[in-house]
Parts: sequence; structure tokens; C-alpha cells
Amino acid sequence: MKKLTSLKWAVVLVMVAFFIGCEKTNDTTRNPPADHTISQGGYKHKSGLTQPLTNCVSCHGADLRGGSTGVSCFECHGTKW
Repeated sequence: MKKLTSLKWAVVLVMVAFFIGCEKTNDTTRNPPADHTISQGGYKHKSGLTQPLTNCVSCHGADLRGGSTGVSCFECHGTKW
């Protein structure tokens, strides 16, 4: 019985470590503006993220490859657009 309890804790700890390790919003190299409040795919986005050519170009550039932020949307989204 004690071994089963230890196994349960080990599984829980592995799962917690996995989710913490995969959470990209913990990445200290990223510092999104305060208005980027929607977390999707582990990254913070501004509202209107489903229409990037309308809502994201002012900061990420007309081609969404970085613009004034230097952060390309394609780093995370690949060739989605």
C-alpha cells in the first residue's frame, strides 16, 4: 500500500513538472505588454488574435515577422498564416 502511495506522488510530481516546464509564459525572455491578456498555446496574446492581419500588424509588422517588437508571430505559429 505504501508503494502505491509513493507511485501516485511520483506521477503527480512528473505531471506538475511537465506542465510547468511546458508553460511558455514562464519564459523570462518574453515580456508581453499588459494588454496581452489572452493565453493561447502558452503565449500571451492581445484580443483580436484570430485576425492577426488586422490586429497584430501595428506591432509585429505588416508581414508579422517582428515589426517594432522584434518578435515574429511565425516563431510560434509557423506558416499558419
